[in-house]
Amino acid sequence: MNIKYLIDFLRDSSIDDVDIDGVDRFVIHTKILERKPMLNNVFTEFHHIFRRLDERYFTGQGTRIELGAGIAPIRDSYPDVLATDVLPGHHLDRVLDAENMDIPNNSVRAVYGQNCFHHFPNPERFFSEIDRVLAVGGGVILLEPYYGPFATFLYKRLFKTEGFDKEFQSWETPVSGPMNGANQALSYIIFDRDRAVFESKYQNLNIVHQECVDNYLKYLLSGGLNFKQLFPYVLSPLIDFVQWCLSPLNRHLSLHHIIVIRKESQ
Repeated sequence: MNIKYLIDFLRDSSIDDVDIDGVDRFVIHTKILERKPMLNNVFTEFHHIFRRLDERYFTGQGTRIELGAGIAPIRDSYPDVLATDVLPGHHLDRVLDAENMDIPNNSVRAVYGQNCFHHFPNPERFFSEIDRVLAVGGGVILLEPYYGPFATFLYKRLFKTEGFDKEFQSWETPVSGPMNGANQALSYIIFDRDRAVFESKYQNLNIVHQECVDNYLKYLLSGGLNFKQLFPYVLSPLIDFVQWCLSPLNRHLSLHHIIVIRKESQ
């Protein structure tokens, strides 16, 4: 079967005709998440990764903020995290623009982002903002689409509203809305392909850690927020065991990776 037709067949029909740049997306995705305990488990695992890396790498004092919190905010697992997004939502603490934050200088310990960085139209403005708002020793943790062989194959075909172009020359993406037109390969472009450029431009911001996220099989079989679940939740322990067996292949099979950036000085 052609991969395009397979993806269309697996797409969750409840998201058909939904404006992904509107607040209705929150409502539909919330309903999808409520009926998918396996996906809830995936997001909870993401949350624990953010806190583990925060406690390991950051020493700065201040607020913890999540950008683009969406429908599974880290606050659900760690109530001290401020949940924000560019669109209003009933479950969010406030609206916040990642490229123009209404936050005092040097007042933030950690900025978290789950699959939101590649939606920022001007990453350089974002980097300038986090340099401004972070306390020394604080930092940003980004969970983003990975660029390994399996992820590259999948992301190029998975979403009609987002591309995956590792050869795109600009860091800026010609987006047409908060969710439309993003380049899911942006984290690869900036933190891998153009890492020397990033380090030259932002000498105050140090990339201290990167890792592949290992729950890709559970994420895929859950269907995420846009596709049908492919495996019953009751068999989740079996999926965990298979993922553990596949861990030596994470560099090749992972769908997400984490980047940790620390502010080193004022």
